Amino acid sequence: MTDTTPTVLFVCVHNAGRSQMAAGYLRELSGGRVEVLSAGSEPGDAINPIAVQVMAEEGIDIANEQPKVLTTEAVKESDVVITMGCGDTCPIFPGKRYEDWELADPAGRPIDEVRPIRDEIKQRIQNLLGELLPANA
Repeated sequence: MTDTTPTVLFVCVHNAGRSQMAAGYLRELSGGRVEVLSAGSEPGDAINPIAVQVMAEEGIDIANEQPKVLTTEAVKESDVVITMGCGDTCPIFPGKRYEDWELADPAGRPIDEVRPIRDEIKQRIQNLLGELLPANA
């Protein structure tokens, strides 16, 4: 067991929906015990307002987040890289843990279709936390 804080990078194409919701959940549920980054291979201009709304329903504010471009440096400094539909545009480095979460893109969907995406992200984040952080920490 190490005392280092794990770093998780969430990557999707526009960094406006799925990756932002995942980052919001991980920041909130880890209580600061995980460093959280998010980026997009082709970042959008703004966060999806429906993603902001469904996260607010959970008491998590992602309204002030901005889509960020994916950099090689962000991947290098991360212990876990979770991709959400960015495919081959995500750089791969040996020794990193990679996961690809197949999640529907919330872009352009009504709120009642985005809530189940949010709920699936929350479940995946809870499972990830169980793997990254010791139960007695």
